[in-house]
Amino acid sequence: MIKMAEVDLKTKYGTFHEVLFYDGQKEAIAFYMGNISEHDAILCRVHSSCIHAHIFNSIECECREEMAIAQQLIQQEGRGIIIWLEQEGKGNGHYALLKSIPFKRAGMPQAEAYEAVGFQKDARDFSAAAKILKALNVKSITLLTNNQKKVNVLSQHGIHISQTRDLKL
Repeated sequence: MIKMAEVDLKTKYGTFHEVLFYDGQKEAIAFYMGNISEHDAILCRVHSSCIHAHIFNSIECECREEMAIAQQLIQQEGRGIIIWLEQEGKGNGHYALLKSIPFKRAGMPQAEAYEAVGFQKDARDFSAAAKILKALNVKSITLLTNNQKKVNVLSQHGIHISQTRDLKL
């Protein structure tokens, strides 16, 4: 991962430091508050892009709310990091998301809706998040997720996960 640029950004949850990384194919963003290097159990949210929620304010998924909760928790803690990965449609792309919507609206869970239209349940790769955490010298994290795949991939790439916390909505 190559660090491309960085800047402070004022948000409604306080000032975060944004660092843009590039791996030769995709950009990823580390968005953090406070001193995150060499501390234990840093709050960490690994978050994938969601055009419908983050841009179009869709109420059909929880992505926007999960991002807001992560920022609120980091603000309360005074320290934490969000890693934003370009992995629309659980890594299948926006086309897959659009094709899966009728199945989801018929009551099918999103992952199964992707499979119903010929895509993977979850094609995301979280290894870029591990590389970013290492580049920023994050010692260990409290991962804000209920996704076991994130836990497994980060652990396999040498990230120490002290605990996980679900983002309850």
